[in-house]
Amino acid sequence: MKIAIFSDTFYPEISGITDSALPIAIELAKRGNKIRFYVPSYSEKNYRIVGQPKENIELGPNIEVHRLFSLPFPSGTHQARFVLPSFWRFLFVKKFKPDIIQTHLFAGVGLEALMLGKFNKIPIIGTDHTAISEFIRYSPIKSKWFKNLVFRYVSWFYNKCDFVTAPSPSVILEMENHGFKNKSKVISNPVDTLVFKPCLKQNKKELKSEFGFSDNTIIYAGRLAPEKNIDVLIHALLIVRKKYPNTILVLAGHGSAYKDLKDLAKKLDLESNVKFLGTVDKMKLSKLYQASEIFVMSSMSEVQSMSLLQAMACGLPSIVVRARSHSEYYTNEENGFLIKPNDINEFANKIILLFDKPTLRKKLGDNALLLSKEISVPKIADLWEKTYHDVINKKIESTG
Repeated sequence: MKIAIFSDTFYPEISGITDSALPIAIELAKRGNKIRFYVPSYSEKNYRIVGQPKENIELGPNIEVHRLFSLPFPSGTHQARFVLPSFWRFLFVKKFKPDIIQTHLFAGVGLEALMLGKFNKIPIIGTDHTAISEFIRYSPIKSKWFKNLVFRYVSWFYNKCDFVTAPSPSVILEMENHGFKNKSKVISNPVDTLVFKPCLKQNKKELKSEFGFSDNTIIYAGRLAPEKNIDVLIHALLIVRKKYPNTILVLAGHGSAYKDLKDLAKKLDLESNVKFLGTVDKMKLSKLYQASEIFVMSSMSEVQSMSLLQAMACGLPSIVVRARSHSEYYTNEENGFLIKPNDINEFANKIILLFDKPTLRKKLGDNALLLSKEISVPKIADLWEKTYHDVINKKIESTG
């Protein structure tokens, strides 16, 4: 099977979409499928942000990456790019002769994919990863007409696909409330359980020593952006520190909110308790999770957080807000805690509870680990392989 994958975000940009799409592509390529990515080009500065040279990553046999000319676009990561759709790129995509097209977003690259599929009668799967209402909340344009316009466009785009998937039911429901009527199903993001896994107790001590972590370390990984509400975690830390003075909050990632968060930590006299580690690679991120006690996330904009899944695979209990996929994939008091959004006191109380009760902490972490095994890369790749074949066959039947 030949699969053309289009995405408006890709390496080196920090994105859960990339973290989801790449492991599946690599697994499918191992099974003999041929895959080509069509993604934006990035500047040297974009690569420097993540500490990497400007070059394509090596993904192994059966996978190629084709870069499309792009322009910088404002974003929380300072890395986003926009590809102006030209609608003539189908000439070189057509040479690949894909059996199916998948588009991970609905902007310039997504439009290119949509037109390519329609002109050449190639089946298209549209995958929606975006909590539109949450991101519009932080848009410079707050008007109701703008929100309705975005929703109508997104619903129009995915109605034009042959089939639609999302990692969270909330995304599909939100689109259905704005005119989406297409065939769809939920397919979870995968977690790479070969990279993200628990470590031995002795290794944990060594990692803590290596990173300078205390025995009471909590961690967040992801964009440092306003919609992530990371300030809630820093304010909660101020309360936790009263009982556990050595508590450390680790923030792994970069973004537009970095300076504000740094200033907040200084204002609250928490500079020695908050570690800003910047963006790290997957192997180091796994070690950071292994060296920590609790994963925390105060964001309400997550469709399905890759960071949360990765932390679970490392055996960490989590404290997250009751919003979107957190409620769909996470069971309160079985593998962590779901709390009310923006509730600083509740965040602090649950952190303290897990520090007070290491047995409970281990129980919740063990349950999180079990759940993560159900969404390993091979299992999710099986679902995708079947979905691709089903959509291809239905397209053949419909066209006669």
